[in-house]
Amino acid sequence: MPTFHIFLVRIFLLMLFSPPLLAEAEVTRIPLNNGTVTIEITPDIGGRVLSASLVDKPNFLHVGAAVESDPNPSVTPESNNIAYFGHETWVGPQSQWWVHQLLNPQRAAAKAVWPPDPFLILAKNTVQGKNAQQIILQSPNSPVSGVVMQKTFSLVEDKPNQIRLDVTAQNIRDSKIAWDIWFNTRVPHTTNVYVPVASMSDVRVEHFTDATYGPLEHNFSDGFFALENFSPSTHQGRKGKVFIQPAQGWMAAFHDQQLLIIQFALQPKSAIHPEQGQIELYQEFLAASPEEGLLELEVHAPYRSLKPRETMSATEVWTILPYNNVQTPAAQRAFLRELVTKSSVLAPL
Repeated sequence: MPTFHIFLVRIFLLMLFSPPLLAEAEVTRIPLNNGTVTIEITPDIGGRVLSASLVDKPNFLHVGAAVESDPNPSVTPESNNIAYFGHETWVGPQSQWWVHQLLNPQRAAAKAVWPPDPFLILAKNTVQGKNAQQIILQSPNSPVSGVVMQKTFSLVEDKPNQIRLDVTAQNIRDSKIAWDIWFNTRVPHTTNVYVPVASMSDVRVEHFTDATYGPLEHNFSDGFFALENFSPSTHQGRKGKVFIQPAQGWMAAFHDQQLLIIQFALQPKSAIHPEQGQIELYQEFLAASPEEGLLELEVHAPYRSLKPRETMSATEVWTILPYNNVQTPAAQRAFLRELVTKSSVLAPL
């Protein structure tokens, strides 16, 4: 048989008996585990957290099936959002996402508020450093937002229940830009969330209602704002967003006998872009498919103007604790009040 024909036969056999390359592909998962808490980070699909929990407990985060089904997304100025969820980092305000770029003129003209920057949420990050305590990732330069992000995920020495997330954004353009750093942590919609606020005048609620989705339900008691997560009687689910100026630099979420506390540096309202809140909560769920429902726990850092090559940084500290008490709002609020008065867990950052 001629050599060229042998080559073609070999190629055919490889194609016939080898699984497709895309079917083999999967995201890289890098774990950190200190025996008390465990976290799993991927440098792929935007460089995000895929899992966080106490050891041998369920993942506290809500993660989408797309992590498995679409691990190698196309990253262009035309790319749309993919529902990977977990924890990721954006820039804000949302109204400016597509205004300061020329690569997608349609989104610029429309002042599109969706999707987020594909180069920040979809692109593969490079691993800048890795050891048993810490992982450092760097995003590609984004031609949409004009920034590059470095993200550091660390186990906290001598505090075995804590995980630290540090983000630095740098202006890569030759002109001034203005953004904030925006942390977004997705958890199941059945999570009970509490935010310390001085009064309801510090809370703005937007209901995204239609024939399918009803308004959000919420309450304010004992200095805590809380979202309700029960199904409405008049609609198939709920959808909406809450913008909060918190009284203290933390929020708390209860789920699966675990308590996740997210801490951050409390800022004056004047430091946060007026369209945003330092804390934002987004809830969306349908009663018929509760496993797909989600709650977003969002934190905005100060809105800043950056000169060329200038940087800004922001930090979240996650504390994950066991919670085996009664699963009622009254018991959970009491547990939080005790933490505030008797524990160093909630010491200001």
